[in-house]
Amino acid sequence: MARGSPLAGDDLMAAVTEHMAALHTRYHGRPPATAATRMMGDDLMACVLGGVYSDIEKTLIELDRTSLVHEVRSAFQDAMQDRFVPEIEQLSGRRVESFVSTHSVGPDLEIELFFMASGA
Repeated sequence: MARGSPLAGDDLMAAVTEHMAALHTRYHGRPPATAATRMMGDDLMACVLGGVYSDIEKTLIELDRTSLVHEVRSAFQDAMQDRFVPEIEQLSGRRVESFVSTHSVGPDLEIELFFMASGA
């Protein structure tokens, strides 16, 4: 998919948020309740999705099967790295040096961290 110039500032943050929310919707069958992306300094991009758990996952959490939810989510996020990183690199025009994904049960959050290389 060809694009023009890399995005920056608010346009980049909005595009990353839209992309990550769209991936969540595609693979989890519903959009996250909230989504926002911010730069933390010059090299760390953080995308935080809220209200991410499905009814099945919420039930497992209520039944004290949180470790199972974490295991499946972590395996999925690891597998999805090859779909997350190239899009962020294309949108930003910067190489992603490292990607970290984690999630929390309370509060119901998923956090995607992209450590960006310096320069272009």
